[in-house]
Amino acid sequence: MPTNHTLAPLPHDDLEAVIIDYNGVIGRQPTPQMWSRLAALAGWPVEHTDAFIRAFWGNREAYDAGEISDRTFWQDLLHGGTETPRRREPLSALRKADIEMWTHTDPAVLEVLHTAHAAGLPIALLSNAPHPLAAALDDTPWCATLMYRTVYSCRIGANKPAARAFEAALAAAGHPAPGRTLFIDDRADNIQAAANLGLRTLHYQGDAADLARHLPQLEPTMGLAAPSAA
Repeated sequence: MPTNHTLAPLPHDDLEAVIIDYNGVIGRQPTPQMWSRLAALAGWPVEHTDAFIRAFWGNREAYDAGEISDRTFWQDLLHGGTETPRRREPLSALRKADIEMWTHTDPAVLEVLHTAHAAGLPIALLSNAPHPLAAALDDTPWCATLMYRTVYSCRIGANKPAARAFEAALAAAGHPAPGRTLFIDDRADNIQAAANLGLRTLHYQGDAADLARHLPQLEPTMGLAAPSAA
């Protein structure tokens, strides 16, 4: 007897939407080599890479929130803040290296999200990111395919774990009930902030199989073809 191969959602709960972090969940963390390359572009000796990283994070929150410009952020990092970027080329190279450093994705996580998306679950991205990185992420094929909406800190003027960030993400996801919305992030402070607002949470720790257990997945089913007319 002929068969009809279809896909059906696995039994799952009453989720209305997912809000997911980028870096540390979808995006992989930069390698030491990437940090060294960025530090070298900014004029820091390789042996001072750790100091560069500390300086990098010192102003990153303001940069992510859109409070300071590219020029201001990178000026403070060039040669330890002793050189003003007078030409466009150094800024362009630093911006490009920064984007490349943060846009390596985990294929196992994307596979899980593709199946959840195929099951009909709206997925919204909520990320602390500056304008150049936000634009680069929006231009990726996976983002265009998987994300119902994207929310970036630079565009709303607020970083996670501020309540405003989660409120913006819920609005972008179509105003689902917080108790029926799963928030996924790798940082405990963001998870706690989301839980305080009534969202369901998953503290992601690098296990894509665990992520799959919390999201609707698809399984092949065998259906009977309709009988042909006599």
